Amino acid sequence: MPITPATATHSSSNGTADPILLELVDEDGVTIGTAEKLAAHQPPGQLHRAFSVFLFDEQGRLLLQQRALGKYHSPGVWSNTCCGHPYPGEAPFAAAARRTYEELGASPSLLAEAGTVRYNHPDPESGLVEQEYNHLFVGMLQAPLRPDAEEVGATAFVTPAELVERHARDTFSSWFMTVLDAARPAVRELTGPSAGW
Repeated sequence: MPITPATATHSSSNGTADPILLELVDEDGVTIGTAEKLAAHQPPGQLHRAFSVFLFDEQGRLLLQQRALGKYHSPGVWSNTCCGHPYPGEAPFAAAARRTYEELGASPSLLAEAGTVRYNHPDPESGLVEQEYNHLFVGMLQAPLRPDAEEVGATAFVTPAELVERHARDTFSSWFMTVLDAARPAVRELTGPSAGW
């Protein structure tokens, strides 16, 4: 099996390699255990904790990320600013801020909770399944981007109208509209009525 972010291990403090674990949850988002990352995404999927971040510039444009071609899940597709999984015991807010910086090389100037959404989205290309209890975050980005090429293929700031055009033309992650629609009330509160979200 090729080494990918899903199957790679990370070094623990004692120098040994540990598998990447996700936090399994019940339908109420209560932690019930852990599972190895790839195993949690194999059909039918195990419900696990995740997060999705939506960052906006001062003009109210949403930052989209095109996932790098080397990603194990949904490579090359467009999606929200950042998404991922907290480590077991890691607060979703802390994980969202950490991964945004790791992937994009910039930290949000503002980050706020925007609710949760639970979904089940199979990925027909990879055969993997996203069974997620997803914590949503919205915020502002004012720092220049320095994306990690192993994580991010491209970025783009879009208005609502430009998103409609791009969504009709390009391939997006299976979960994108689910998480965006769930986050819209917080997005509108953040960006104001003139932004059109």
